[in-house]
Amino acid sequence: MTGLVHRGLAGQVVEMLREQILTGVLPPGTRLNEVEIARDLGISRGPLREAIGQLVSDGLLVHVPNKGAAVFAARPEDVAALFELRAALECAAARMAAQRRRPQEVTRLRRVCERSRKAREAGRKLLYDLDLDFHRALMEAAHSPRIAEQVWLVQQQVIVLRSGLTSRTSHTETSLADHEAMAEAVAAGDADLAASLMEAHLGLVETQLLHSMQSEQSSQSEQPEARGGGAPEARRTERTETTERTAP
Repeated sequence: MTGLVHRGLAGQVVEMLREQILTGVLPPGTRLNEVEIARDLGISRGPLREAIGQLVSDGLLVHVPNKGAAVFAARPEDVAALFELRAALECAAARMAAQRRRPQEVTRLRRVCERSRKAREAGRKLLYDLDLDFHRALMEAAHSPRIAEQVWLVQQQVIVLRSGLTSRTSHTETSLADHEAMAEAVAAGDADLAASLMEAHLGLVETQLLHSMQSEQSSQSEQPEARGGGAPEARRTERTETTERTAP
């Protein structure tokens, strides 16, 4: 890993770690080894701790007593609370977007959907960046910065949880279809339909996420405990430690 320039150092570390967390390079439950990360980046631990503090505030990292910072992880029973918050925020935002949208914002929504469709047809399995682009475009059309800020935080946590799971093609296809329908509802100025589509979309995503989490937990509990050998250790990165078993 190459060293970082000093301009906006902590901010650069924040975005680097954020990318690794959202893409699953650092899976849920992974503990960050500050010494190794600082050495790999060629920086002091001051900017790194500042970056970690920001990611804790954003909800992507949590402080584990006597162990430092670890990537956010949730139990199936915690997911409902996340989606209750998402539904309250994003259904309101979808309604506002249909009422307040401008032509250029409708264009952006449609373009994000087009890019997502092309990426899906090209075989991309991880579309978290385009998913975020769609929701950001919707927030812009809603013209409510406070709602947008809160949605951004919750949306990232959901992506983290999904990053540690085996993705399913049908889930991605359904999400794309939902986004396309919402974009057209916003374009038509149909606030009730936009909010209804968002509510149904989030309900489906929650159900799918819970099913995947529970299925993988059951699968892991049925696997015999590994004895000896160094394969699991070899798969760990040099700068992190996994504090709990996570999905592959």
